[in-house]
This record gives sequence, structure tokens and C-alpha cells, in this order.
Amino acid sequence: MSTQELSAANFEQTVESNDIVLIDWWAPWCGPCRVFAPVFEKASEKHTDIVFGKINTDEQQELAQAFGIRSIPTLFIFREKVLLFAEAGSLPASALDQVIEKVRSLDMDEVRAKIAEEEAKGAADGGQAAEGA
Repeated sequence: MSTQELSAANFEQTVESNDIVLIDWWAPWCGPCRVFAPVFEKASEKHTDIVFGKINTDEQQELAQAFGIRSIPTLFIFREKVLLFAEAGSLPASALDQVIEKVRSLDMDEVRAKIAEEEAKGAADGGQAAEGA
């Protein structure tokens, strides 16, 4: 499967309805983005069970702002609607494959349990701060 263009109109539906989604935040004027594009495209052909999306930050400024994109290229990886990887900079093909394999091998029940634990801890810390104020 080749890459697909993502926008504010299809972003949420794409992330929610696919198991793994890789997103390349890019812009046409960005040299490193142009270098990373063929690596991303080849990975999409190799990993056909994964959705590879590209978001043009010039055309999708509100979406880029909502996700705090400050540097491009930036790579996001979602698995089961959870953002597991967000890193600026381009990756060589071997590093991209390694990241994909790590994401595939994660125990998502364990990931969700850790997220819930962190959220509960944050809520407890926030509650204590409010009580002391």
C-alpha cells in the first residue's frame, strides 16, 4: 500500500479505524522531508498491513499546530489509537524498520495499563496540589 494524504477531514477516522498508522509531517520546501519521502514510501510498500499517511504542514497548519509540530519532518506512529512514537528528523530505512518492529511487538494491554497508571498518578498529584492551594 502506498502512502496516502491525510488532512483534518480524514485524520481522526484514519487513526481510529486502523491498527497501526505512521504519519510523516512534511512540507514541499523542506529538504530533509524530500530525502525522507522515498524511505517512507519504500517502507509503505514493505509493510502493507500498516497505513502510511503524509500530512503537508503548509496545507494543514491547524492540524500541525494542534499536534505541536515545530520541526519537520516529524514521524508519528499510532497503534490502536495510542500515539507511541513522535520524533522530529528523518530516519534511515533500517532505523524506520526497527521502530516499526518495536511498535508491532508491544503488548498494548501493558501500554494501556501504564497510561492509566500515569493518568491516575497525575490526577492524584493534581488533586493534592489543589487541596494545598
